[in-house]
Amino acid sequence: MNRNPDAEGRNPYLGGFYAPVTDETTAFDLPVTGRLPESLRGRYLRNGPNPVHVADPADYHWFGGEGMIHGVRLRDGRAEWYRNRWVRSDAVAGRLGEKLLHGPRHRGLDFAPNTHVQSFAGHCLALVEGGALPYELDPELHTIGPFDFHGTLPGGFSAHPVTDPRSGELHAVAYCLDWPYVQYVVAGRNGCVRRHVEIPVEGSPMMHAFSLTERYVLLYDLPVVFGRDPRDGGPHPRWDTGRPARLGVLPRDGGAAETRWLETEPCFVFHPMNAYQRADGLITVHLVVYERYFDRHRLPGEHLARLERWTVDPAAGTVRRLPLDDRPVEYPRVDPRRLTVHHRFGYVMRERAAGRDTALIKYDLERGTSEEFEVPAGGDVGEGVFVPAAPGAAEDEGWVLAYAYDPERGAGELVVLAAQDFTAGPVARVHLPVRVPLGFHGSWIPDCP
Repeated sequence: MNRNPDAEGRNPYLGGFYAPVTDETTAFDLPVTGRLPESLRGRYLRNGPNPVHVADPADYHWFGGEGMIHGVRLRDGRAEWYRNRWVRSDAVAGRLGEKLLHGPRHRGLDFAPNTHVQSFAGHCLALVEGGALPYELDPELHTIGPFDFHGTLPGGFSAHPVTDPRSGELHAVAYCLDWPYVQYVVAGRNGCVRRHVEIPVEGSPMMHAFSLTERYVLLYDLPVVFGRDPRDGGPHPRWDTGRPARLGVLPRDGGAAETRWLETEPCFVFHPMNAYQRADGLITVHLVVYERYFDRHRLPGEHLARLERWTVDPAAGTVRRLPLDDRPVEYPRVDPRRLTVHHRFGYVMRERAAGRDTALIKYDLERGTSEEFEVPAGGDVGEGVFVPAAPGAAEDEGWVLAYAYDPERGAGELVVLAAQDFTAGPVARVHLPVRVPLGFHGSWIPDCP
């Protein structure tokens, strides 16, 4: 695992499964156990923190590491290549002794995005929140430079935009520490922003993600806010016990004044699964909920969240919360074709807790049942991304892809699960030449037809 016991002892985010890798690797014709589905033609990419240099291990937090993209190229039943590449912000390029890339900046902010990677309008974008711009990558994961949607982005961007599968447009809610508002942004299929709305908020809340239905934008204004760290003056998220928790309901085509704020119990949400309108006018939201976050310094595994269903009544102004599972979970995903509309199935990662290793869970949200794929003892698995078998396939007819750690080889692998036979184990394992550290979010980017 290339553990660093000294760093791990001082900071758990620098050792074990979190330990950053120190090299960029390229490997071709990867060995495969099992059989890769012929329909998988494209790249599976995942982003995550991987600091180039840590000046003081005691001060390092996982969220602050520069982004590194890990990618596997699949085609015709073969795993053609694996690559991992740092996103070349100015700081990363300078540390690597490379020429700095030129491009736009928002308020002088420049950071190697470490949270997500998505494709939109022919651009592959590494994403982060808080005011910095996305960075664009080429098909082989080389950094092209900052991307401001062809000069139309009014500020920073989000780590969790949502592509509406019907219109093809990209929706996002962005925040910046110096803004007294958050921005709802809509980009058209031409890659240019066509609409943005500034919704006033107080106290610099951390809105990591949002939810989108066919009619509404849902804003999570919860008790995590940013302040200035007295040690270095930098931004520091913290739990504000006096701040109310509320959900904003904004009509997609409405102005800021049309936002309706609905109160709910204090909690924090990093990642919604999906949201949709019901025939009776209510909104159903499935999401992963923490009781608290950033309330004190905690070690990995001490922040635990559960899956809930929220029923939102815009007319009555109420939010009803219903816990669905006691297992600690994160990184919820659905079939991307079901975003903004009714969905039956969802996929999450079960967190490592109570002596149990990680696992992937498939939920049947209509029947209230679930299935698990468990990794071998001592192993690990990250976020599972659903890929439909074909454009017209059933909602769970397809594959779930995830990076995992193989304890026998001491290296990473890409596992491919059949969503309709989830507990049977992977139909294929792509054996990677190196370990893939724990990271955040990824996407399947199919080849163009």
